[in-house]
Amino acid sequence: MTKKILFFATLIFIFLNSFGSSLEDSLQAGNAFYSREKFEDAIRVYEYVIEQGYEAPELYYNLGNAYFKSHKVTYSILNYEKALLLDPRNEDTQYNLDLAKSFVIDKIEPVPGFILSEWHYVFVNLFSSNVWAILSISSFVLLLLSLSLYLYLRQYGVKKLFFWLSVLLLYLTVSSFVFSYHHRRLLLNHGTALVLSPSVTVESSPDHSGTDLFLIHEGTKITVKESVGDWTKIRLSDGKEGWVPTESIIRI
Repeated sequence: MTKKILFFATLIFIFLNSFGSSLEDSLQAGNAFYSREKFEDAIRVYEYVIEQGYEAPELYYNLGNAYFKSHKVTYSILNYEKALLLDPRNEDTQYNLDLAKSFVIDKIEPVPGFILSEWHYVFVNLFSSNVWAILSISSFVLLLLSLSLYLYLRQYGVKKLFFWLSVLLLYLTVSSFVFSYHHRRLLLNHGTALVLSPSVTVESSPDHSGTDLFLIHEGTKITVKESVGDWTKIRLSDGKEGWVPTESIIRI
């Protein structure tokens, strides 16, 4: 029985290693295509790797660059946005995203949000969810150590020091955990999309018989509110809302 278990475990290990090697080979092939300026081939390889379930900010960044070099600005924006969701502080990705956005026709001024909500959003995006989780675990370990010293030491001044240190570490543990959770939710349920069609007329109702409200163009970032049949209700960063055909947008 033990031999059978070891045999199947070995097979699984070999499969996973070969699968990982295959993806690594594909990534290297994609990078080679990109370096030789065969951008369409690089795109096909990168998209294949993503379809296999592999995700990384560097992968989306490279794919965004390949799309940008292929003059497919909307898809470059799409992948830069995905890269920033995984690595919010990457300056190169942010720079390339801003450059790609400069080619979008619609220049929409966002409505200022509630100041506390904006601060919370900034803090959440300081690090990825994984980094916040590591900070939370590290703070918790230090919290246990600090509490142990507080309980076993006898000098009043030192005990007081470790008490307040424990309070600080408890705050860091909880806040880091909350930020990790919120960043993960933002990653999975951010509800944003890009306009995929060259231009779309936003309607007042989910059908073509509604009133034409305004026109938006390819590459414009929108927030998805709800869907009804083949229509999706969207909101722009300036607060305007309306309905567009679902096929005219692509979710980030």
